[in-house]
Amino acid sequence: MPLDEGTPASHTPLLDRVNGPNDLHAFSLDELEQLAKEIRGRIIETVMVNGGHLASSLGVVELTLALHHVFDLERDWLIWDVGHQSYAHKLLTGRRDRFDTLRVKDGLSGYPRRTESRYDVFGAGHSSTSISAGLGMAVARDYFKEDRRIIAVIGDGAMTGGMAWEALSHAGHLGNDLIVILNDNKMSIAENVGAVSEYFSRLITGRRYKRAKEDVSSFVKTILGRRLSLTAHRLEQSVKGFLTAGGVFQELGFNYVGPVDGHDLPVLAGIFANMKNMHGPILFHCATQKGKGFTEAENDPLKYHGVKPSKVYTVENEGEARAPEKASPALPAKTFTDVFAETLIDIAEMDPTVVAITAAMPTGTGLHRFQEVFSERFFDVGICEQHAVTFAAGLAAQGMRPVCALYSTFLQRGYDQVVHDVCLQNLPVVFAIDRAGVVGEDGPTHAGAFDLTFLRALPNMTILAPRDDCDLRAMLRWALAQPGPVTIRYPRDTAITSGAPGPRDITHGEILRHGVDAMFLAAGSLVRACMKATDLLECEGLSVGVADARWVKPLDGALLDALASVPLITVEENALMGGFGSAVLEYYESNGRLSEVRIRRAGLPDLFGEHATRAQQLAEHGLDCRALAETARAFVAATAAERLL
Repeated sequence: MPLDEGTPASHTPLLDRVNGPNDLHAFSLDELEQLAKEIRGRIIETVMVNGGHLASSLGVVELTLALHHVFDLERDWLIWDVGHQSYAHKLLTGRRDRFDTLRVKDGLSGYPRRTESRYDVFGAGHSSTSISAGLGMAVARDYFKEDRRIIAVIGDGAMTGGMAWEALSHAGHLGNDLIVILNDNKMSIAENVGAVSEYFSRLITGRRYKRAKEDVSSFVKTILGRRLSLTAHRLEQSVKGFLTAGGVFQELGFNYVGPVDGHDLPVLAGIFANMKNMHGPILFHCATQKGKGFTEAENDPLKYHGVKPSKVYTVENEGEARAPEKASPALPAKTFTDVFAETLIDIAEMDPTVVAITAAMPTGTGLHRFQEVFSERFFDVGICEQHAVTFAAGLAAQGMRPVCALYSTFLQRGYDQVVHDVCLQNLPVVFAIDRAGVVGEDGPTHAGAFDLTFLRALPNMTILAPRDDCDLRAMLRWALAQPGPVTIRYPRDTAITSGAPGPRDITHGEILRHGVDAMFLAAGSLVRACMKATDLLECEGLSVGVADARWVKPLDGALLDALASVPLITVEENALMGGFGSAVLEYYESNGRLSEVRIRRAGLPDLFGEHATRAQQLAEHGLDCRALAETARAFVAATAAERLL
């Protein structure tokens, strides 16, 4: 939501002068330094109110300013990886006046989007994509004989993804002009950032170094022949690699520049100006500090990586910020993520073969708690979902009981491995799929809308959807005792108990409320919304019941047979195409009963939903209690009308 009335806005006289990226060309370096402080203040104000990715965006302010100051972004293309760090870019590219709508329904996206601005030349949300996209654009540029520079920015975290290294290898092989900027804010790729590194980077990007290098190479070739020329070249590259700690990138065919201080604007501007005269693939390595300018974010960048809306912040003079002291809030209800982590720890205490795997999401999946207790049985493989899945398969093949916890949207990256390495071999890997369904302000790149569709097609795969904490605990225990793969999928939501608390038999579905006029048949946490909808309908004299399917694959045939005589409304937080409702239709069709049943399906439509709060998204897609009540009301009326014909 936008800033509230009475909330102090930053004084931004320089930022107010920026209506497009090329406006920065006229700024002095001193003005850019002050502008950096103004941008930080604006980002902090907005993100602390609206939520979003704070630490990473604060860490690249100077880098962003230097890029916009030196390059011509009316012509040159700047590609952001993941997009967590693109907030300063948004402020500098004509979106300043709308920045307070960041991550708000109908407002600015928290990620680069091609439909939002012509300066967002490639959309992002998942990591490790910028180099591949940039290389594709570079090849297209050269094919059409266009004159533009292409700059791909990638963080050190995204460099753990195999896709980034595949792209580096291909780019080095092709040799097209491409600038890759490695924003190093965590990994120790290089030991030192200081004057010597800065000097050497200036040297190798300068004209004199380039001319001397070319002249020496030409002279050696002429006097000593090609063989000794190659020897001299190898020696030059070895020495340069030793001095710059960039040997691995040079071996891939890149001219390595760095490392340098990513917060030193004069140094950045000078190096970028020199790089404009270089050709071929270039990798520029800079070191930045996540959370720069926000004391608490500097000290704990993980905590401030993603910030929830709070409407509370303090921006101090000179752009520095500190988090305010807060009263201790009431303990919130446990989420499905909380319940999953607690239960897995309980199970692992009794079973030493249980291991936990995630792909750079230990906190998001709750597995950081597991790591604290069983560090030797916890594996964070980095942003490598493909490897995570096959690594789990290897563990399972040797008698371990791996639980692979991933966000639904990121499991998409490991789909081939789920098919080939887990399901084909029928290995007992448990997939704990978090963020299934709509995810709120993170928007379409992170929505887990398709997992039921792409997983239920796989032989040997079992799929369960818990409605609450009790179901999830029982399902996880059951899954870890099975001989084949099991998926348990749950949303980014609280796991409030629905129905009788305590241990449950989750091996079949359950009728929670009988109905005569119609029945909701729901899979997952939307059972709660269905129960609230029936309360609304009961006040109108309609008898609508609720059944919890629990099982998406295989379906509970006995439950479906028992419900065949009542008009059914299937409810799911998944794409309707190929999802739970489709599975129910297929069940009745395969049993020759499709003509007997009346079914209406409620779920996510065939589109990529826009960012909004989770509640807004559910309402927009007809999946909150009021919308479901209206669906049932209309369905009952239509069914009654048909009976009169």
